[in-house]
Amino acid sequence: MTERNPTTADLVHVIEQERAAWHDLIAEVGEARMEEPGPMGEWTFKDLAAHLTGWRSRSLDRLEAEAGGEPEPAPPWPPELHDDDPINDWIREQNRHRPAGDVLADADATFDRLRRAVEALPEEAVWSPDHFPWTEGAAIGQAIVDRTFFGHFHEEHEPAVRAWLSSVNHPG
Repeated sequence: MTERNPTTADLVHVIEQERAAWHDLIAEVGEARMEEPGPMGEWTFKDLAAHLTGWRSRSLDRLEAEAGGEPEPAPPWPPELHDDDPINDWIREQNRHRPAGDVLADADATFDRLRRAVEALPEEAVWSPDHFPWTEGAAIGQAIVDRTFFGHFHEEHEPAVRAWLSSVNHPG
């Protein structure tokens, strides 16, 4: 039996699964705890959502530019910022005083943006491991299918959020 190559519909399905899991996690956190420190040290869940949105938006800006035949855009953060920690601090500061609902809406919009970009890009761009130099040899389509596109959240942040939720839901 030959293995079928994933289709755009498969990518959209994965994106929607990730969105549903994100919504489930938001529901678990609950509105009352959105701005409580704890999920990541002094960071709140709102801070985490802004962080994920900031970095995903950078990738999405690049994909959207490619889909529109435009040059790769500059990052949204100041050009003197090159390392992750100062960039993370900048993203957090940009969102510190925004309502949690607005930050979560921006996070949700990244799923729509990813879906539209995948649907707009030529198949060659989606499946070629060398098409986007910034993916370091990974095809964006494969990164979605195997969920490495969402890996930063699942590997680095979700376990801490789940541990925090467990501690606040079952103290002691």
